[in-house]
Amino acid sequence: MRTQEARRRIALEAARLISENGLRDYRQAKEKAAARLGIFDETCLPKNAEIEDALREHQRLFRAEDQPRTLRERRETAREAMRFFARFEPRLVGAVLDGTADEHSAVCLHLYTDQPNAVIGLLQERHIAYDEQSRRVRLDRDTARDYPVLRFNAGEAPIDLTVLPYDVLRQAPLDRVSEKPMRRATLAMVEALLEEQ
Repeated sequence: MRTQEARRRIALEAARLISENGLRDYRQAKEKAAARLGIFDETCLPKNAEIEDALREHQRLFRAEDQPRTLRERRETAREAMRFFARFEPRLVGAVLDGTADEHSAVCLHLYTDQPNAVIGLLQERHIAYDEQSRRVRLDRDTARDYPVLRFNAGEAPIDLTVLPYDVLRQAPLDRVSEKPMRRATLAMVEALLEEQ
């Protein structure tokens, strides 16, 4: 019973840190939350799914007025970015798709091409300043690889592009929260979400 109570407290505090401070690494959020609460038992750390549930609850209670507006704005930005990158078969992933986006959230897109330099070339051609990094993506339980990530701002919204090979288009990477195939949305699906909203 005490472990359950501690997990719940950590999940709620981690959700607050994510929502208010823009912390996006769930592991870091729960460790920081546990330290703030003085709970040092590893068995009390909540699962990522528990933190995501707590985040939705936090937003419903404390961000009910501004979070839906911010989510809509991020989805509109996603729609425009997906149109811009249409030739790379973009898929929306992450907080903007699942509905937990806030003012700290980036519009995260997966782009598919066997020529990553074509994405860079498009950004350079349009004089869009970007940062280049890499990200480890788990394709399945046994396979993880590093792929290029390009980041830039579109107005106030950060855009995060993970450039994946074309043959991965049919195989969704594993979600860091659920460890199941990642939920992804095409442009048509994003437009449908905006219609619903």
